[in-house]
Amino acid sequence: MSPLHGRILVTGSSGLIGRAVIERIKADTYAAAVRFDICDRDPAAHRDLRDEDAVERALADVTGIIHLGAVSRVVWAEQSPLNCWQTNVEATRRILKLALRLPRQPWFIYASSREVYGQQVELPVSEAAPLNPMNVYARSKYAAEQLVWQVRDGGLRTAVIRFSSVYGDVDDHSDRVVPAFASAAAFDGTMRLDGPDCTFDFTHVADVARGVIDLSVLLSAGERNLPPLHFVSGIGTSLRELSEMTSGAAARSRTVVKIAPPRTFDVTRFWGDPSRAAAILGWRSTIPVREGISRLVADYIAHARPAHGEAKNDHPSI
Repeated sequence: MSPLHGRILVTGSSGLIGRAVIERIKADTYAAAVRFDICDRDPAAHRDLRDEDAVERALADVTGIIHLGAVSRVVWAEQSPLNCWQTNVEATRRILKLALRLPRQPWFIYASSREVYGQQVELPVSEAAPLNPMNVYARSKYAAEQLVWQVRDGGLRTAVIRFSSVYGDVDDHSDRVVPAFASAAAFDGTMRLDGPDCTFDFTHVADVARGVIDLSVLLSAGERNLPPLHFVSGIGTSLRELSEMTSGAAARSRTVVKIAPPRTFDVTRFWGDPSRAAAILGWRSTIPVREGISRLVADYIAHARPAHGEAKNDHPSI
């Protein structure tokens, strides 16, 4: 398979996954990344997905699009559903419309979420499981997925990835569950467990970024009919187990644990089936959650940068 070339637009470029994907593009490909993010540290890349003119300018001469940009938190979507819909659905609709008009149509990867499944009875969850979005964020991701499938009729090469609780960087949002727990363990803080038996599939960002690049290579080589894919570990870890892992990763940790009930708008149990990604891409997660948590706690200690505020479990989706 040919290596990745050309200009690749990465929306959400300053986010957890975006930063890791751009580093992989720089290190492992012949392509150039075009950054696009409302929170980007580079002023030239500081652009809003809801601005059609800015999106159109960014699409000039790109060979591929990795669309990670979104309102990416369940709780943010609940607080501002209109902004979530405008950013996650309508902005995706505009990007796809503009991409279809380009003389040389780019391939397109859409970052979706395990939230689209809602609460499933059968675990692990396969990509063929029925979709049952439970909250505003999940419904926006489901709607955007439908737009991606529709544009295939226009000839666009597309793929949908469904992420699950990606972690692994001290620059992540401080109140997401993994960085909140890791920071609390590193600096003797408080872990709040919103449902200690809630169980999720935690996937290290380095594994996820590798999968995104592998998928990009496949699309750039001409693949057109890819089904949705998970980048997941296939292993469920409860919040109680996660708190024990993070506490154990810090020597002499004096972490305080607070137990609270699960939130009403969250999925409480999910772990995914990674076999389709293995069959199509040869992809498997390689960093066990205990190892990834230990690395993150060590990174917090090395950077001496505790997360601010009480550690809260936000059950992150992406």
